[in-house]
Amino acid sequence: MTTQPGDAATKKQLPPLPYCQPDISEEEIAEVVDTIRSGWLTTGPKTRLFEERFRDYVGSKHAVAVSSCTAGLHLMLMAAGIGEGDEVITTPLTFCATVNTILLQRATPVLADICLDDYNIDPEQVEAKVTPHTKVIMAVHYGGQPCRMDELAAIARRHNLLLFEDAAHASGAAYRGKMIGSIGDATAFSFYVIKNMTTGEGGMVTTNNDELEDKIRLLRLHGMSHDAWKRYDAKGSWYYEVLACGLNYKMTDVQSALGLHQLARLDGFIERRARIVDDYTRRLARLPELVLPKAREEVHHAWHLYPIWLQGERLSIGRDALIEELKARGIGTSVHFIPIHYHPYYQQTLGVKQGDFPNTDRLFAGLLSLPLFPRMTDDDVARVSDAVEEIIVSHRL
Repeated sequence: MTTQPGDAATKKQLPPLPYCQPDISEEEIAEVVDTIRSGWLTTGPKTRLFEERFRDYVGSKHAVAVSSCTAGLHLMLMAAGIGEGDEVITTPLTFCATVNTILLQRATPVLADICLDDYNIDPEQVEAKVTPHTKVIMAVHYGGQPCRMDELAAIARRHNLLLFEDAAHASGAAYRGKMIGSIGDATAFSFYVIKNMTTGEGGMVTTNNDELEDKIRLLRLHGMSHDAWKRYDAKGSWYYEVLACGLNYKMTDVQSALGLHQLARLDGFIERRARIVDDYTRRLARLPELVLPKAREEVHHAWHLYPIWLQGERLSIGRDALIEELKARGIGTSVHFIPIHYHPYYQQTLGVKQGDFPNTDRLFAGLLSLPLFPRMTDDDVARVSDAVEEIIVSHRL
């Protein structure tokens, strides 16, 4: 790659490129305004409509809108009666919310290492961690690529376990032709601002289990027998009963107004993400110092992340320094994730430490997520790719 006179000055003048940015259209804005003018701001008719459309989109029997994916994970565990003495197997390569919700139920998170081809939990490691106390496998679909669900489902059946899914990254993903959200016993999605579709904050739980749905819907609103929109509607009743100890994990109609149109655009968002991924891969494939992400044949990848794996032994620069070099060029990045066993709290609480999960440790040392969002232009992709290549080439050993 050659550098022309004035290139450095041009780079300095480029505006900052964020790691991620939501795509909000005028339709979403108009729907939010309509909601505000309607006078119904909390959980109401638009939330019900959003639930119905999301249910139909993923092909599940039920969908319950919640305040976050974290809330959804917690509700799933609560509804299943997971508590003290129970074990939940999950991955060390996940956001802290996955493990925190298990701990909130006074259950024990048990970590199983990942596969290095897709960074998802390794079914063989899961099988090895099953004990008589195991009650749930919590699969986390890393970066938008579904886990090996057939293998995990077989383990769950063999040991009479629930198979729950943390699909915070996987709205719109599919496994062997089945949409994520229609496979496991229950699935939690995230609509946080940087996700493939957004409601600002918010999430959804899907399930085909009638009993789980009933309990999740009950626990979402303090364990009360009637939703607010039923009680305060002109034809509703003021009377309610508290049937369980629940929480306030509702989604509002304002959020759902965004979600209705984001959901309608989700497939288009993923198509654009896939084109950006193809462009990145084409441009970066000539760098042997990088391991690039790939989609397994049996999945439809949602491409929430584009994680590159820096092979540090080939370079005089590490992951952290690469992040700083890109930041100096105005390019935002992120790391997904700092593994669970690297955090002091979990080291103390779970008795885990760095080195306990060799594949996760090896990956994390060079793991870096490049910018990936639908509003990126082809020039943005070229800018990031050229910057990465320039830095890598200049630090080759």
